[in-house]
Amino acid sequence: MTSPHDIRSRLRRALTGALKARDAAAASALRAALGAIGNAEAVAPGPVPAPGTGSIHVAGAVAGLGAAEAPRRTLTESEVARIVRAEITEREAAAAQYERGGRAADAAQLRHGSRRLMALLDGEDDRVGLC
Repeated sequence: MTSPHDIRSRLRRALTGALKARDAAAASALRAALGAIGNAEAVAPGPVPAPGTGSIHVAGAVAGLGAAEAPRRTLTESEVARIVRAEITEREAAAAQYERGGRAADAAQLRHGSRRLMALLDGEDDRVGLC
């Protein structure tokens, strides 16, 4: 069970707020962080089922309700925080490259998203302002 105060919950609430505020830069950063967390939870696929053990109606299908489901990894709060910090670092590096390329407006958008992620990691209330 997730706490309403864990990082992922704060990211989701902040994404809702960013979408309502039409803050595209913050929404982009929040979606990227949530996607990275989701990717980190993925597990390696299991062995391929033997031919002839699946559905006779759909090629490659597996028989039985939920037969194709794989359990997700459970991440600790520190692992989630590390993933979000990595997203912040990537955004800051990309912003620096944009600035070197003369694209200051794009760099500012990336930095805005980075500040939003950092504020959520620092535990700032996600309902107050969007940076």
